[in-house]
Amino acid sequence: MTVRRGAAALASTAVLLAFAAPAALADSPSPSASPTVPSDPHAGLYGTSDPTYDGVWRQSLAFLAQKIEYVTPSVEAVDWLKLQQCDSGAFASYRDFREPCDAKTMTDTNATAAAVQALAELTGEKAAVENGIDWLASVQNDDGGWGYSAGSPSDANSTAIVAGAFARAGKKLADVTSSAGHTPYDLLRSLALPCGDEDGGAFAYQPVKKGKPAANADATAAAVLGTMGKGLAAGSSNAGKAPVCTTGTGLTTEQVAQNGAHWLTTALAASGHLDQAPMPGAETTDPQPDFGNTADAVVALAASGHRDKAASAVTWLEKNSAAWAKQSGPAAYAQLILAAHATGTDARDFGGADLVAQLNATGPAPAATAVPSPTPTPASASAAATDDDSGVSVWWLVGVGLAFGAGIGFLLSNRRKDKGGR
Repeated sequence: MTVRRGAAALASTAVLLAFAAPAALADSPSPSASPTVPSDPHAGLYGTSDPTYDGVWRQSLAFLAQKIEYVTPSVEAVDWLKLQQCDSGAFASYRDFREPCDAKTMTDTNATAAAVQALAELTGEKAAVENGIDWLASVQNDDGGWGYSAGSPSDANSTAIVAGAFARAGKKLADVTSSAGHTPYDLLRSLALPCGDEDGGAFAYQPVKKGKPAANADATAAAVLGTMGKGLAAGSSNAGKAPVCTTGTGLTTEQVAQNGAHWLTTALAASGHLDQAPMPGAETTDPQPDFGNTADAVVALAASGHRDKAASAVTWLEKNSAAWAKQSGPAAYAQLILAAHATGTDARDFGGADLVAQLNATGPAPAATAVPSPTPTPASASAAATDDDSGVSVWWLVGVGLAFGAGIGFLLSNRRKDKGGR
Protein backbone atom coordinates (compact mmCIF):
# COMPACT_ATOMS: atom_id res chain seq x y z
CA MET A 1 0.00 0.00 0.00
CA THR A 2 1.09 3.53 -0.67
CA VAL A 3 1.24 5.76 2.36
CA ARG A 4 0.50 9.37 1.56
CA ARG A 5 2.01 11.88 3.96
CA GLY A 6 2.41 15.64 3.93
CA ALA A 7 6.12 16.46 3.97
CA ALA A 8 5.94 18.90 6.83
CA ALA A 9 3.83 16.60 8.99
CA LEU A 10 6.13 13.70 8.28
CA ALA A 11 9.19 15.70 9.23
CA SER A 12 7.58 16.79 12.49
CA THR A 13 6.60 13.24 13.28
CA ALA A 14 10.11 11.96 12.66
CA VAL A 15 11.55 14.41 15.15
CA LEU A 16 8.93 13.83 17.78
CA LEU A 17 9.05 10.04 17.51
CA ALA A 18 12.81 9.76 17.55
CA PHE A 19 12.68 9.51 21.33
CA ALA A 20 9.72 7.12 21.34
CA ALA A 21 11.10 4.76 18.69
CA PRO A 22 12.18 1.93 21.01
CA ALA A 23 8.68 1.61 22.42
CA ALA A 24 6.99 2.07 19.07
CA LEU A 25 8.99 -0.68 17.45
CA ALA A 26 8.26 -3.22 20.16
CA ASP A 27 5.37 -4.49 18.10
CA SER A 28 5.55 -8.22 18.66
CA PRO A 29 6.56 -10.69 21.29
CA SER A 30 10.20 -11.69 21.06
CA PRO A 31 10.47 -14.56 18.58
CA SER A 32 11.29 -17.94 20.03
CA ALA A 33 12.86 -20.50 17.70
CA SER A 34 11.83 -23.33 20.02
CA PRO A 35 8.77 -22.39 22.09
CA THR A 36 8.40 -24.18 25.40
CA VAL A 37 5.83 -26.93 25.03
CA PRO A 38 3.21 -26.43 27.75
CA SER A 39 1.56 -29.35 29.50
CA ASP A 40 -1.85 -28.05 28.46
CA PRO A 41 -2.27 -28.21 24.65
CA HIS A 42 -4.93 -25.50 24.90
CA ALA A 43 -2.74 -23.01 26.73
CA GLY A 44 -2.63 -19.80 24.69
CA LEU A 45 -5.60 -20.73 22.51
CA TYR A 46 -8.37 -18.26 21.75
CA GLY A 47 -11.83 -19.54 22.59
CA THR A 48 -12.92 -22.37 24.85
CA SER A 49 -14.85 -24.66 22.49
CA ASP A 50 -13.40 -27.83 20.98
CA PRO A 51 -10.61 -26.68 18.63
CA THR A 52 -10.48 -29.93 16.61
CA TYR A 53 -11.83 -28.39 13.44
CA ASP A 54 -10.96 -24.71 13.77
CA GLY A 55 -8.23 -24.12 16.34
CA VAL A 56 -5.57 -22.82 13.97
CA TRP A 57 -8.15 -20.95 11.90
CA ARG A 58 -9.59 -18.98 14.79
CA GLN A 59 -6.17 -18.29 16.28
CA SER A 60 -4.92 -16.96 12.96
CA LEU A 61 -7.93 -14.75 12.33
CA ALA A 62 -7.66 -13.41 15.86
CA PHE A 63 -4.06 -12.33 15.24
CA LEU A 64 -4.94 -10.69 11.92
CA ALA A 65 -7.82 -8.74 13.45
CA GLN A 66 -5.75 -7.70 16.45
CA LYS A 67 -2.84 -6.46 14.38
CA ILE A 68 -4.99 -4.12 12.28
CA GLU A 69 -6.32 -2.69 15.54
CA TYR A 70 -2.86 -2.20 17.04
CA VAL A 71 -3.11 -5.07 19.50
CA THR A 72 -0.04 -7.24 20.05
CA PRO A 73 -0.89 -10.85 20.95
CA SER A 74 0.80 -12.48 23.92
CA VAL A 75 3.88 -14.67 23.64
CA GLU A 76 1.78 -17.56 24.92
CA ALA A 77 -0.75 -17.13 22.10
CA VAL A 78 1.92 -16.83 19.43
CA ASP A 79 3.76 -19.89 20.75
CA TRP A 80 0.52 -21.89 20.60
CA LEU A 81 0.19 -21.19 16.90
CA LYS A 82 3.85 -21.87 16.15
CA LEU A 83 3.70 -25.20 17.98
CA GLN A 84 0.87 -26.29 15.69
CA GLN A 85 3.21 -26.28 12.69
CA CYS A 86 4.70 -29.59 11.57
CA ASP A 87 8.34 -29.88 10.49
CA SER A 88 7.06 -30.09 6.89
CA GLY A 89 5.70 -26.56 7.23
CA ALA A 90 2.07 -27.68 7.16
CA PHE A 91 -0.57 -27.03 9.80
CA ALA A 92 -3.50 -29.17 10.82
CA SER A 93 -6.78 -27.59 11.84
CA TYR A 94 -5.63 -28.59 15.31
CA ARG A 95 -3.23 -31.12 16.80
CA ASP A 96 -1.88 -31.97 20.22
CA PHE A 97 1.60 -30.53 19.84
CA ARG A 98 2.92 -32.68 22.66
CA GLU A 99 3.13 -35.44 20.07
CA PRO A 100 5.12 -35.11 16.79
CA CYS A 101 3.39 -34.92 13.43
CA ASP A 102 3.14 -38.24 11.58
CA ALA A 103 1.30 -39.80 8.65
CA LYS A 104 -1.95 -39.64 10.64
CA THR A 105 -1.73 -35.88 11.20
CA MET A 106 -4.50 -34.34 9.10
CA THR A 107 -2.80 -31.26 7.72
CA ASP A 108 -4.73 -28.96 5.41
CA THR A 109 -4.15 -26.02 3.11
CA ASN A 110 -6.68 -23.69 4.72
CA ALA A 111 -5.19 -23.86 8.20
CA THR A 112 -1.69 -23.55 6.75
CA ALA A 113 -2.54 -20.55 4.60
CA ALA A 114 -4.35 -18.75 7.43
CA ALA A 115 -1.46 -19.38 9.81
CA VAL A 116 1.06 -18.16 7.26
CA GLN A 117 -0.86 -14.92 6.84
CA ALA A 118 -1.05 -14.43 10.61
CA LEU A 119 2.61 -15.24 11.28
CA ALA A 120 3.66 -12.93 8.47
CA GLU A 121 2.29 -10.10 10.61
CA LEU A 122 4.61 -10.93 13.49
CA THR A 123 8.21 -9.85 13.74
CA GLY A 124 10.77 -12.63 13.62
CA GLU A 125 8.57 -15.38 12.18
CA LYS A 126 10.04 -15.44 8.67
CA ALA A 127 11.28 -19.03 8.96
CA ALA A 128 7.83 -20.33 9.92
CA VAL A 129 6.25 -18.36 7.09
CA GLU A 130 8.70 -19.64 4.48
CA ASN A 131 8.33 -23.19 5.75
CA GLY A 132 4.55 -22.94 5.34
CA ILE A 133 4.88 -21.43 1.88
CA ASP A 134 7.24 -24.21 0.78
CA TRP A 135 4.75 -26.87 1.85
CA LEU A 136 1.87 -25.12 0.08
CA ALA A 137 3.94 -24.91 -3.10
CA SER A 138 4.72 -28.62 -2.86
CA VAL A 139 1.03 -29.60 -2.83
CA GLN A 140 -0.21 -27.31 -5.61
CA ASN A 141 -2.43 -29.17 -8.09
CA ASP A 142 -1.63 -29.29 -11.80
CA ASP A 143 -4.54 -26.92 -12.55
CA GLY A 144 -2.82 -24.24 -10.47
CA GLY A 145 -5.12 -24.47 -7.48
CA TRP A 146 -5.45 -26.24 -4.15
CA GLY A 147 -8.04 -28.39 -2.44
CA TYR A 148 -8.69 -28.47 1.27
CA SER A 149 -6.21 -31.28 1.79
CA ALA A 150 -3.11 -32.12 -0.21
CA GLY A 151 -4.08 -33.84 -3.46
CA SER A 152 -7.81 -33.21 -3.21
CA PRO A 153 -9.55 -31.46 -6.14
CA SER A 154 -9.01 -27.73 -6.32
CA ASP A 155 -11.72 -25.41 -5.06
CA ALA A 156 -12.15 -21.65 -5.12
CA ASN A 157 -12.01 -21.09 -1.37
CA SER A 158 -8.84 -23.07 -0.74
CA THR A 159 -7.11 -21.61 -3.78
CA ALA A 160 -8.05 -18.07 -2.77
CA ILE A 161 -6.78 -18.31 0.79
CA VAL A 162 -3.55 -19.97 -0.34
CA ALA A 163 -3.11 -17.25 -2.95
CA GLY A 164 -3.48 -14.72 -0.15
CA ALA A 165 -0.76 -16.48 1.83
CA PHE A 166 1.69 -16.34 -1.06
CA ALA A 167 0.89 -12.69 -1.65
CA ARG A 168 1.30 -11.84 2.04
CA ALA A 169 4.65 -13.61 2.00
CA GLY A 170 5.78 -11.38 -0.86
CA LYS A 171 5.46 -13.92 -3.66
CA LYS A 172 4.15 -12.98 -7.11
CA LEU A 173 1.17 -15.18 -7.89
CA ALA A 174 1.97 -15.14 -11.60
CA ASP A 175 5.18 -16.96 -10.67
CA VAL A 176 3.45 -19.57 -8.50
CA THR A 177 3.16 -22.20 -11.20
CA SER A 178 2.26 -25.87 -11.02
CA SER A 179 4.20 -28.65 -12.73
CA ALA A 180 1.80 -28.18 -15.64
CA GLY A 181 2.52 -24.46 -15.84
CA HIS A 182 -0.73 -23.18 -14.34
CA THR A 183 -1.11 -20.44 -11.73
CA PRO A 184 -3.76 -19.84 -9.04
CA TYR A 185 -5.27 -17.25 -11.34
CA ASP A 186 -5.90 -19.94 -13.96
CA LEU A 187 -7.91 -22.08 -11.54
CA LEU A 188 -9.94 -19.16 -10.22
CA ARG A 189 -10.74 -17.85 -13.69
CA SER A 190 -11.95 -21.32 -14.69
CA LEU A 191 -14.56 -21.18 -11.90
CA ALA A 192 -15.99 -17.78 -12.89
CA LEU A 193 -19.50 -17.92 -14.36
CA PRO A 194 -19.72 -15.90 -17.59
CA CYS A 195 -21.63 -12.65 -17.55
CA GLY A 196 -24.90 -12.81 -19.44
CA ASP A 197 -25.76 -16.17 -17.92
CA GLU A 198 -27.85 -16.60 -14.78
CA ASP A 199 -25.69 -15.64 -11.81
CA GLY A 200 -23.07 -14.36 -14.21
CA GLY A 201 -20.00 -12.97 -12.50
CA ALA A 202 -20.22 -15.31 -9.51
CA PHE A 203 -17.74 -18.09 -8.87
CA ALA A 204 -18.48 -21.77 -8.47
CA TYR A 205 -16.93 -23.70 -5.62
CA GLN A 206 -15.48 -26.44 -7.85
CA PRO A 207 -15.62 -27.48 -11.48
CA VAL A 208 -18.42 -29.85 -12.43
CA LYS A 209 -18.20 -32.76 -14.87
CA LYS A 210 -21.82 -32.50 -16.01
CA GLY A 211 -24.23 -29.58 -16.25
CA LYS A 212 -23.52 -25.99 -15.34
CA PRO A 213 -21.55 -24.97 -12.25
CA ALA A 214 -23.62 -23.28 -9.55
CA ALA A 215 -22.91 -19.86 -8.12
CA ASN A 216 -21.57 -20.00 -4.59
CA ALA A 217 -21.61 -16.87 -2.44
CA ASP A 218 -18.85 -18.05 -0.12
CA ALA A 219 -16.64 -19.01 -3.04
CA THR A 220 -17.34 -15.69 -4.75
CA ALA A 221 -16.31 -13.57 -1.78
CA ALA A 222 -13.13 -15.62 -1.40
CA ALA A 223 -12.32 -15.67 -5.11
CA VAL A 224 -12.65 -11.91 -5.51
CA LEU A 225 -9.86 -11.53 -2.97
CA GLY A 226 -7.86 -14.36 -4.51
CA THR A 227 -8.01 -13.00 -8.03
CA MET A 228 -6.75 -9.69 -6.69
CA GLY A 229 -3.92 -11.39 -4.85
CA LYS A 230 -5.08 -10.17 -1.44
CA GLY A 231 -5.16 -11.84 1.94
CA LEU A 232 -7.81 -12.09 4.64
CA ALA A 233 -6.88 -8.73 6.16
CA ALA A 234 -7.26 -6.98 2.84
CA GLY A 235 -8.22 -3.46 3.77
CA SER A 236 -9.82 -1.30 1.10
CA SER A 237 -8.63 -0.02 -2.24
CA ASN A 238 -9.07 3.31 -3.93
CA ALA A 239 -12.70 3.88 -4.86
CA GLY A 240 -13.49 2.93 -8.43
CA LYS A 241 -16.49 3.01 -10.71
CA ALA A 242 -19.52 0.87 -9.92
CA PRO A 243 -18.70 -2.77 -10.67
CA VAL A 244 -19.85 -4.05 -14.02
CA CYS A 245 -20.09 -7.55 -15.41
CA THR A 246 -17.88 -7.77 -18.47
CA THR A 247 -18.82 -10.31 -21.10
CA GLY A 248 -16.58 -12.09 -23.52
CA THR A 249 -13.63 -14.43 -23.43
CA GLY A 250 -10.03 -13.76 -22.55
CA LEU A 251 -10.95 -11.53 -19.61
CA THR A 252 -8.19 -10.18 -17.45
CA THR A 253 -7.90 -11.25 -13.84
CA GLU A 254 -9.01 -7.77 -12.80
CA GLN A 255 -12.15 -8.03 -14.96
CA VAL A 256 -12.98 -11.42 -13.46
CA ALA A 257 -12.60 -9.97 -9.97
CA GLN A 258 -14.84 -7.02 -10.83
CA ASN A 259 -17.43 -9.40 -12.26
CA GLY A 260 -17.46 -11.16 -8.91
CA ALA A 261 -17.82 -7.83 -7.12
CA HIS A 262 -20.77 -7.00 -9.36
CA TRP A 263 -22.48 -10.26 -8.38
CA LEU A 264 -21.85 -9.65 -4.69
CA THR A 265 -23.25 -6.12 -4.99
CA THR A 266 -26.44 -7.47 -6.53
CA ALA A 267 -26.72 -10.27 -3.97
CA LEU A 268 -26.45 -7.82 -1.06
CA ALA A 269 -28.71 -5.15 -2.52
CA ALA A 270 -32.08 -6.58 -1.52
CA SER A 271 -31.57 -7.36 2.17
CA GLY A 272 -28.07 -6.17 3.07
CA HIS A 273 -26.91 -9.70 3.79
CA LEU A 274 -26.19 -13.05 2.17
CA ASP A 275 -28.11 -16.22 3.01
CA GLN A 276 -27.15 -19.80 3.71
CA ALA A 277 -29.22 -22.90 3.10
CA PRO A 278 -30.83 -24.34 6.24
CA MET A 279 -28.87 -27.04 8.02
CA PRO A 280 -30.11 -30.62 7.72
CA GLY A 281 -32.72 -31.29 10.37
CA ALA A 282 -33.37 -27.61 11.01
CA GLU A 283 -36.85 -26.61 12.14
CA THR A 284 -37.23 -24.13 9.30
CA THR A 285 -36.55 -24.70 5.63
CA ASP A 286 -36.16 -21.00 4.93
CA PRO A 287 -32.70 -19.65 4.14
CA GLN A 288 -30.99 -18.08 7.12
CA PRO A 289 -28.74 -15.01 7.21
CA ASP A 290 -25.09 -15.88 6.72
CA PHE A 291 -23.25 -13.50 9.02
CA GLY A 292 -19.74 -14.74 8.32
CA ASN A 293 -20.07 -14.75 4.57
CA THR A 294 -21.70 -11.33 4.65
CA ALA A 295 -18.67 -10.01 6.51
CA ASP A 296 -16.38 -11.68 3.97
CA ALA A 297 -18.35 -10.11 1.12
CA VAL A 298 -17.88 -6.70 2.73
CA VAL A 299 -14.11 -7.19 2.76
CA ALA A 300 -14.13 -8.38 -0.86
CA LEU A 301 -16.14 -5.37 -2.05
CA ALA A 302 -14.00 -2.90 -0.15
CA ALA A 303 -10.80 -4.50 -1.41
CA SER A 304 -12.04 -4.32 -5.00
CA GLY A 305 -12.77 -0.60 -4.75
CA HIS A 306 -16.47 -0.71 -3.85
CA ARG A 307 -16.68 0.17 -0.19
CA ASP A 308 -19.83 2.18 -0.86
CA LYS A 309 -21.58 -0.94 -2.14
CA ALA A 310 -20.86 -2.69 1.16
CA ALA A 311 -22.35 0.06 3.34
CA SER A 312 -25.79 -1.52 3.70
CA ALA A 313 -24.22 -4.84 4.69
CA VAL A 314 -22.09 -3.15 7.35
CA THR A 315 -25.17 -1.44 8.75
CA TRP A 316 -27.00 -4.77 8.81
CA LEU A 317 -24.09 -6.46 10.59
CA GLU A 318 -23.92 -3.68 13.17
CA LYS A 319 -27.59 -4.21 14.00
CA ASN A 320 -27.80 -7.99 13.86
CA SER A 321 -24.46 -9.75 14.40
CA ALA A 322 -23.96 -9.46 18.18
CA ALA A 323 -25.66 -12.73 19.17
CA TRP A 324 -23.97 -14.63 16.34
CA ALA A 325 -20.54 -13.35 17.27
CA LYS A 326 -21.02 -14.15 20.96
CA GLN A 327 -22.09 -17.70 20.15
CA SER A 328 -19.46 -18.30 17.48
CA GLY A 329 -16.46 -16.78 19.24
CA PRO A 330 -13.02 -15.52 18.19
CA ALA A 331 -13.17 -16.06 14.43
CA ALA A 332 -16.57 -14.35 14.26
CA TYR A 333 -15.32 -11.31 16.15
CA ALA A 334 -12.30 -11.28 13.87
CA GLN A 335 -14.39 -11.41 10.69
CA LEU A 336 -16.43 -8.45 11.89
CA ILE A 337 -13.30 -6.50 12.77
CA LEU A 338 -11.84 -7.17 9.33
CA ALA A 339 -15.10 -5.99 7.72
CA ALA A 340 -15.16 -2.86 9.89
CA HIS A 341 -11.54 -2.09 9.10
CA ALA A 342 -12.05 -2.53 5.35
CA THR A 343 -14.88 0.00 5.33
CA GLY A 344 -13.51 2.57 7.77
CA THR A 345 -16.02 1.59 10.44
CA ASP A 346 -15.04 1.84 14.11
CA ALA A 347 -14.55 -1.74 15.36
CA ARG A 348 -14.52 -0.38 18.91
CA ASP A 349 -18.03 1.00 18.48
CA PHE A 350 -19.64 -1.46 16.09
CA GLY A 351 -23.35 -1.17 16.68
CA GLY A 352 -22.44 -0.12 20.20
CA ALA A 353 -20.08 -3.06 20.77
CA ASP A 354 -16.32 -2.97 21.24
CA LEU A 355 -15.35 -5.87 18.99
CA VAL A 356 -11.68 -5.51 19.82
CA ALA A 357 -12.25 -5.85 23.55
CA GLN A 358 -14.62 -8.77 22.97
CA LEU A 359 -12.04 -10.56 20.85
CA ASN A 360 -9.23 -9.89 23.30
CA ALA A 361 -11.34 -11.35 26.11
CA THR A 362 -11.49 -14.75 24.37
CA GLY A 363 -7.77 -15.41 24.76
CA PRO A 364 -4.66 -14.56 26.76
CA ALA A 365 -4.26 -10.93 27.69
CA PRO A 366 -2.48 -9.11 24.85
CA ALA A 367 1.13 -8.10 25.24
CA ALA A 368 0.20 -4.55 24.29
CA THR A 369 -2.85 -2.57 23.24
CA ALA A 370 -2.54 0.87 21.69
CA VAL A 371 -5.20 3.51 21.80
CA PRO A 372 -7.25 3.72 18.59
CA SER A 373 -6.42 6.48 16.14
CA PRO A 374 -8.96 9.30 15.90
CA THR A 375 -10.76 10.14 12.70
CA PRO A 376 -9.12 13.21 11.10
CA THR A 377 -11.26 16.32 10.93
CA PRO A 378 -11.97 17.77 7.47
CA ALA A 379 -9.49 20.58 8.19
CA SER A 380 -6.68 18.18 8.92
CA ALA A 381 -7.59 15.39 6.55
CA SER A 382 -5.37 16.70 3.77
CA ALA A 383 -2.37 16.65 6.05
CA ALA A 384 -3.12 13.21 7.49
CA ALA A 385 -1.16 10.12 6.59
CA THR A 386 -3.67 7.67 5.23
CA ASP A 387 -3.14 4.05 4.36
CA ASP A 388 -6.26 2.10 3.50
CA ASP A 389 -4.80 -0.89 5.30
CA SER A 390 -3.56 0.82 8.41
CA GLY A 391 -5.67 3.90 9.17
CA VAL A 392 -2.94 5.67 11.17
CA SER A 393 -3.05 9.45 11.16
CA VAL A 394 0.18 11.45 11.24
CA TRP A 395 -1.46 13.74 13.77
CA TRP A 396 -2.08 10.76 16.02
CA LEU A 397 1.58 9.86 15.79
CA VAL A 398 2.53 13.47 16.51
CA GLY A 399 0.26 13.33 19.52
CA VAL A 400 2.02 10.21 20.70
CA GLY A 401 5.38 11.94 20.34
CA LEU A 402 4.20 14.95 22.30
CA ALA A 403 2.72 12.77 25.01
CA PHE A 404 5.97 10.89 25.27
CA GLY A 405 7.82 14.18 25.72
CA ALA A 406 5.46 15.02 28.54
CA GLY A 407 6.39 11.82 30.29
CA ILE A 408 3.63 9.50 29.08
CA GLY A 409 4.82 6.32 27.33
CA PHE A 410 2.75 4.56 24.79
CA LEU A 411 3.50 1.10 23.45
CA LEU A 412 2.49 1.01 19.82
CA SER A 413 2.02 -1.95 17.55
CA ASN A 414 3.74 -1.45 14.20
CA ARG A 415 1.61 -2.92 11.50
CA ARG A 416 2.89 -4.40 8.29
CA LYS A 417 1.61 -3.05 4.98
CA ASP A 418 0.25 -4.80 3.34
CA LYS A 419 -14.40 -19.10 9.86
CA GLY A 420 -15.14 -19.77 14.44
CA GLY A 421 -15.07 -21.58 17.90
CA ARG A 422 -15.73 -19.90 21.21
